Amino acid sequence: MSLRQVFEQNPNRRYIMFGGKGGLGKTTFSAATAYWLASQGKKVLVFSVDPQASLTDIFQKDIFGKGPVKIMENLWAQEIDADSHIKEYQNEIRKKILDMYGFDQVPSEIEDYIQAASAEPAMEESAIFDAVVDIIVEGKYDYYIYDLVPLGHALYYLSMAKVYDEWINKITKLREEMREYETMVARIKRQKETDEDKILNELLYIKGRINASSGILTDREKTAFFFVLVPEEMIILDTQKAAELFARFDVPIAGYVVNRVLPQELHTQNVPAYLRNRIAMQSGYLDKIKTTFGNQVLGYVPELERDVTGLPMIEKLAKIMYE
Repeated sequence: MSLRQVFEQNPNRRYIMFGGKGGLGKTTFSAATAYWLASQGKKVLVFSVDPQASLTDIFQKDIFGKGPVKIMENLWAQEIDADSHIKEYQNEIRKKILDMYGFDQVPSEIEDYIQAASAEPAMEESAIFDAVVDIIVEGKYDYYIYDLVPLGHALYYLSMAKVYDEWINKITKLREEMREYETMVARIKRQKETDEDKILNELLYIKGRINASSGILTDREKTAFFFVLVPEEMIILDTQKAAELFARFDVPIAGYVVNRVLPQELHTQNVPAYLRNRIAMQSGYLDKIKTTFGNQVLGYVPELERDVTGLPMIEKLAKIMYE
């Protein structure tokens, strides 16, 4: 089965993810897929959570931190700015503290804690994850092409939904137990029942958003994850290990796309010894890829003459991948 057939036979798969080790071509594949779907008349958003903003380079348009930016008819691109989301987090926390406790201003010791918490590495990842939830839950595009960060971080993001969900389940249960106790005490003292629990409502709201997001990302009817790899020993091994880990998080792996395959015409030409050896070595790795991943390999993309930047090269790559 080809990449094109996978899309044509699964029209309800609206959430498309490309992942793999850094520098293998997942961002260019994301851009080319988005271009191809947009040219089919679909409304498409391609977005990246990789702090090394490469969609800007590929589309040759400044899109970092600007929200969805229109690239061409039916196609928008977005790069998430984690720093701006952390600032939004801080402002939301301040507002909720003022609203809940009736303060005129946030106490200095709480402000110090907010600033310290924002410096934690997990805060950036949480902010990005929350931005992804916003994009996914909104549901205003026909297709969402999700350019994942390199594999190690990708696993973190994909597991984050489960981690958050378990944590919020525990906190919510404790909060409900506390509320039952507070209500009972209020009745014994013949006081009016406690006011609406804003904290519990907030937790339930967050839980609902996370469940909606994780439900989409693990739904085989709606989501497809494609691994990008190249014919090299370590990449094949790393991809195999990553696929096993992704399976544990119920991520629906739709297939594998092999990039940077030396063009077939070189096999019949009189080429230098170095290149001839590279061709022979790559041929062996291509055989290993077929043996390892079988019919889940959906496409082979040749090494191109130059970097994929600008719409003409994106169009060329899209035709190679889908036509």
